[in-house]
Amino acid sequence: MCASVDLVDGGLAVPFDVVYGGQTCRAFAIRWQGQVHAYLNRCSHVAMEMDWQPNRFFDDTGQWLLCGSHGAAYRPDTGACAGGPCRGGLVKIGVTEQDGVVRWHTAFNLQPFEF
Repeated sequence: MCASVDLVDGGLAVPFDVVYGGQTCRAFAIRWQGQVHAYLNRCSHVAMEMDWQPNRFFDDTGQWLLCGSHGAAYRPDTGACAGGPCRGGLVKIGVTEQDGVVRWHTAFNLQPFEF
């Protein structure tokens, strides 16, 4: 998917495509507190892409992922709703980081976050 150095803590995301529900959808990977996390780029409030500018998901503090359309906030480590008009959490995508490379699990069964 990308080189490890492409993901800076609280910085820009790296976009990629996945198949979800039989359709090709955008997804994104971010780094937060040293760990890589990836999610389907789809707000749980309204099924639309979240980035408020290209590849920007973090708020100004670098602590929350925000939906640029309605202000829903999500935890960067779990995708759980942290505030705003969420209906559940983000769909998490499994990733690994090894030898300076980040990869997503193509065989991973994408599941919505459950409480």
